[in-house]
Amino acid sequence: MTIAVDRFRTAVNTRDLCALDDLFTEDIRFYSPVKFTPFEGRPMVLGLFGVLLRTFEDFRYVGEFAGTAQTSVDGAEAPAAVLLFRTTVNGKKIHGIDMVHLAEDGRIKEFTVMVRPQSAVHALGEAVLAGLVADGLVPTE
Repeated sequence: MTIAVDRFRTAVNTRDLCALDDLFTEDIRFYSPVKFTPFEGRPMVLGLFGVLLRTFEDFRYVGEFAGTAQTSVDGAEAPAAVLLFRTTVNGKKIHGIDMVHLAEDGRIKEFTVMVRPQSAVHALGEAVLAGLVADGLVPTE
């Protein structure tokens, strides 16, 4: 695994939001399972991670795969990792994967999350939206 991915896992496991700051490119794109368009830019993605770290209960990574994959933005082949995780949100058990694409400088440039089952996706979406609104990252609807 790459240094950035190892450091990312450590930061998430210790819930250290400050450690994530230098792991993301300035123009990072975060693809969420509950929103079609990505969250864009380091400040927004760091804010989102702040909400996620508060929202997830008993979050843990349970496996990983490394290789290369095409990015969503330009289809370029980039080093990538898939991190398997388990967590709970509002009593709903979640199985998921984080797909991480790395930039040439080794920082994370694209991040995609996929989760199951569908009931957990809804619970996650509601909890994250409430956190984003509470933190002033998205307007109230």
